Amino acid sequence: MCGLSGEIRFDGGRPDLAAVERMTDRLAARGPDGRGLWSQGAMALGHRRLKIIDLSERGAQPMTDPESGLTVVFNGCVYNYRALRQELENLGHRFFSTSDTEVLLKAYRQWGTACVRRLFGMFAFAVAEADTGRLVLGRDRLGIKPLYLARRPGRLRFASSLPALLAGGGVDTSIDPAALHQYLTLHGTVAAPRTVLSGVRKLPPATVRVVEPDGGQHDECYWQPSYSRRPEHAGMDAADWRDAVLDALRTAVRRRTVADVPIGVLLSGGLDSSLIVALLAEAGQDDQATFSVGFEAERGEQGDEFGYSDLVAREFATDHHQIMVPSDRVRGALDRAVAAMSEPMVSHDAVAFHLLSEQVSKHVSVVQSGQGADEVFAGYHWHPALAAVPREREPETFAKVFFDRSHAELGRMLQPELLVGHDVSGELVRANMAPPGAETALDAAIRLDTHVLMVDDPVKRVDNMTMDWGLEARVPFLDHELVELAAACPPQFKLAHGGKGVLKDAARKLLPREVIDRPKGYFPVPAIRRMAPPVLGRIEEVLSAPEARARGIFQETYLAELLAAPDAHRTARGANALWQVALLEMWLQSHGID
Repeated sequence: MCGLSGEIRFDGGRPDLAAVERMTDRLAARGPDGRGLWSQGAMALGHRRLKIIDLSERGAQPMTDPESGLTVVFNGCVYNYRALRQELENLGHRFFSTSDTEVLLKAYRQWGTACVRRLFGMFAFAVAEADTGRLVLGRDRLGIKPLYLARRPGRLRFASSLPALLAGGGVDTSIDPAALHQYLTLHGTVAAPRTVLSGVRKLPPATVRVVEPDGGQHDECYWQPSYSRRPEHAGMDAADWRDAVLDALRTAVRRRTVADVPIGVLLSGGLDSSLIVALLAEAGQDDQATFSVGFEAERGEQGDEFGYSDLVAREFATDHHQIMVPSDRVRGALDRAVAAMSEPMVSHDAVAFHLLSEQVSKHVSVVQSGQGADEVFAGYHWHPALAAVPREREPETFAKVFFDRSHAELGRMLQPELLVGHDVSGELVRANMAPPGAETALDAAIRLDTHVLMVDDPVKRVDNMTMDWGLEARVPFLDHELVELAAACPPQFKLAHGGKGVLKDAARKLLPREVIDRPKGYFPVPAIRRMAPPVLGRIEEVLSAPEARARGIFQETYLAELLAAPDAHRTARGANALWQVALLEMWLQSHGID
């Protein structure tokens, strides 16, 4: 797990090494254990390393294969690297390290861009081809590892975080009105390839991009489950699906134990993280390190689930660490969490994950997390609403249950120059629900959740918050084979028992009933949700700052309305509208964007 950066020039010039150095240094938190730079011809690469596999300097990056002239920088982990290494050795390749980076490098040499289909894991990489002058960029199937791009005439820069690109300089930081529409409609999500800044884009997940020396490029999307029923699953009943899901999850959790350092678990006390603890215990991992965070209650709203996490920790005799955060600490933590965001993230648990990661990183440098199960196994409250609607009505129904506000409502919020004249967010939903392959409206909604919305909300949140403390988070529920199996599972088995039915059935063999049948929990930070005085004070500072007034994204009358009743204005999904507005402005100020 690391951070990468680089530049390729198309105008005959040499790359700006000082800019690549600045980008690389901005990624120091992602890779505190090493730093490397490489340049040849029109390309330069930078890397910050977090040592997880092959702790020696033989695993350092950028890594070059002298025989082929290939150089790679890589962020992530290839869980099946040992099996791939054996296969490559049988094909005649020789290795000088025991790292997964070198396996990726030799796999690219052997199979070219098709190598991504053989990689099991999370990754973003850049491969420089010395003989052709091409740059090849790749991203894992579920977009767990980020890759940001900034293109200007004559060059392309790329990095593991948006702030790193800003550190390089020369980025168009004007607000993208279409991205702003998505941010305010899709609960803070801006789908790839957009970001809220006009000059920065994201490589979509499951994509390999080949960039030619003259600046031409072409993309290949190399993976997309069909979300339809498969012939090999015909006749499977609920028990069969339960067993198949449990076996696939066992494999996913086991894959994510590959490391040369100890691994912990982020234990919320919910079904998903508790299942990971149970499966690791079943596999014989004694004295697991588990970590939970909670917040002081505000106005009657509870801020922790320690009762459940403690229950699981006792059940499996883990080495449990419980972290309680008082409300007066949230204000300072808020600024640090926002600074760690590559993009503005409105969900409160970004702050929770950031605080938790700070403490966890003092004990381990790798954790497993339960992120993604709700999307993959239909665990959200809006999923049942989509189960019975015909395909032609699914975008309309999805908008009713998911959107924070309608297209029309944006007119009273935004300054006219930032309004787009058409429903950008609705068009995004329709475009992603329309393709064939999803048999039902629910299949289409889960496909949208898993491959578009989840990538740029919860997945990005976990990566940004953990990596700001040099902590690698692994997400077994996003194992691509498990996702493929879940995509083929009939909707009724996922919707059973109030959602995630097949997963709950699998858990009954392993977990206490109280954890499985409990009401669904979220990860609130009451001080933010209820606008406690320390948080509200910071928000008022942000919105009254000269930068905010000069930027003028929101209409003054709308802001005054929100500030007059900070806890009263909720979106259709129940989010605090003032928090959404302030978080965007706070993020822009935090990253020095005028």
